[in-house]
Amino acid sequence: MDLRMTTRMDKRHFSIVSLSEESGDQAYWQQQHPLDRIAALELMRQVMYGYDITTARLQSVLTIAERPSS
Repeated sequence: MDLRMTTRMDKRHFSIVSLSEESGDQAYWQQQHPLDRIAALELMRQVMYGYDITTARLQSVLTIAERPSS
């Protein structure tokens, strides 16, 4: 599922802070349910690297079988 198409950004909840300031980000994410954290991580991955339908399925594994010597 392409999370970028189903997720909307609420721009009212943003603030600009200095990188040297302490933030409550770590405490916020520790309070979130693990599935919510994984969903946020997946959204960031899709935004960063894009969404490709061919990578959304399981990868095939090739097995090499050795023939018995005759």
